[in-house]
Parts: sequence; structure tokens; C-alpha cells
Amino acid sequence: MATYDYRKGKERIEAILDNELIVVEQNELPTDDAFTFSNGYYSWVTGIFVDIRDSSELFADEDKEKVSKVIRSFTSEAIEILRKDENLREIGIRGDCVYAIYTTPSKDDIYELADKTFYINTYMKMLNKLLSNRSLPEINVGIGMSTSQELVVKAGRKDVGINSKVWIGKAVTRASNFSSLGNKKGNPALVYSDCSYINFINKLKEVSGEKAKDWFTYHSDEGDGAYYTANIVKSDFDKWISNGMKD
Repeated sequence: MATYDYRKGKERIEAILDNELIVVEQNELPTDDAFTFSNGYYSWVTGIFVDIRDSSELFADEDKEKVSKVIRSFTSEAIEILRKDENLREIGIRGDCVYAIYTTPSKDDIYELADKTFYINTYMKMLNKLLSNRSLPEINVGIGMSTSQELVVKAGRKDVGINSKVWIGKAVTRASNFSSLGNKKGNPALVYSDCSYINFINKLKEVSGEKAKDWFTYHSDEGDGAYYTANIVKSDFDKWISNGMKD
């Protein structure tokens, strides 16, 4: 059994603590190649989390083939919708949640991500219809989106190849927390931080008209800041689902 060399561990920790960290502040977060163990970037970031409601009940089902089909179907297309963006900086699955993190230097970038959440909300209607047609359990999700300036650093062990970016700020944490509010306690699926909403609402009104503002409900600060909820779908996609998804 390999033992932990605590003396070497002390040397590594001291090297980290005594090393000067260069923090680069810029609107756009660079790609992974720009990150080292001696720098960090402070940039505008938006996170989206899509979290299954009551997943413990689903996972407890003894029919594991049924459960795996439901989970794989959900994750497949959620990832497909979220991954197609040049501003994507991280995407993955955490338990019952699909998440993606983006650099968002402009308001148009934030609007494009809000549009992705509308697609995911509509996609869930398609998925549940397909599940129902096969007598498989339907699922509900909460979709959280949050925007803020975030400090991003590379962490882990550089000499063994085990490392990852760490997101230090409000965007990622709040997106995750807001996803837990969607489709719960009377809320619709979509939950947006105040910062996300402020930055995409004018563009949404340009695209959909002044009525778009009425689609959202404001909620005061409950620990993670004020937020807005909505139940927005992509109209053409939604009509296609309602018409039987024939073509």
C-alpha cells in the first residue's frame, strides 16, 4: 500500500502558498491553454445548470434498464443544446445534473444562453412525450442560469495531470442553486439571476416584443440574490411537438 509522503506534501503546499498569483482581469475568459498554476482570470461568466427533480425516487427504481434509458435520453440532448457555442468553457454531468459554463463578454452572449434555456425547456416537453409513449417515467427539471464576474484558477496537481478549473464567484454557484428552485414550490422550470435577466431582457424584447417582459416573475432575495422565473418555450419547436412530431 502506498503511503502519503507528508514531508513532500508540506513542500508542495508551501510552494503554492508562497507563489505569486497573477490575476488577469478581462471581459472574455480564455481557453484552457492560457491557464497555468501561477495565473488566474477575472472575467464575465455565465453558468447554466439543468437539474432533475425527485431524482432519488427515479434512481431507486429497481428496473435499472428503464432508469438508464431515461437518464441517457435527458443528458444526451441537454448536452447537445448546451455544447454548441464558441464561448463554452466547461460542460459536464454532476449526478442528476447537466451543466455548462461560458465566457460572456457581451449582452448578446448572455441572450444567446438564455435562448438555450428556452430550447431545453421545450425539449423537456418532447422528451416527456416520447417517454410517455413508451410507458417510461416522465421527469421534470429545474433550469438555473446566473451571470457574474468570476475568478477562475487552475487547481490540482500539475505534475500528475490531475487538474481542473475552479470557479470562484457567484455565477456557477448561483446557477446550481437556482436550478434547485425550478419546478418546485409552484415555480416554473426556468430561473434566472437578476444579473442574467438585466443583461438579456432588452434583446429578448427586441426579438419578441415588449410583451416578453411579462413572461417573467420577480422574486426578492432569498440568500442567493433576487431572481426571475419563467416558462418560455420555442414556439416552432413547441408546435411541432403538439402536432405529433411527424416530420
